[in-house]
Amino acid sequence: MVNVRDMLKYTDRITIDPEQCGGRPCIRGIRIRVTDILEMLADDMSEKEILEGYSYLEHEDILAALEFAAAQSNHPVLQSS
Repeated sequence: MVNVRDMLKYTDRITIDPEQCGGRPCIRGIRIRVTDILEMLADDMSEKEILEGYSYLEHEDILAALEFAAAQSNHPVLQSS
């Protein structure tokens, strides 16, 4: 059996603090939310552009945001019959 934690390499970079950004998931305790990174990617910004615009971010932070989003969306949808 595959351990999900072994598949999630970067989630230790995601922090959730009720006193920061309304408790929304952030990157490494800094005030940039996972959703901020995802929105930049959705707006067709390249990783290079993001890293140049936010010098405190690292490649692994972007991977962590993607990994977090993938894990959040991977749940069964229950339907009544």
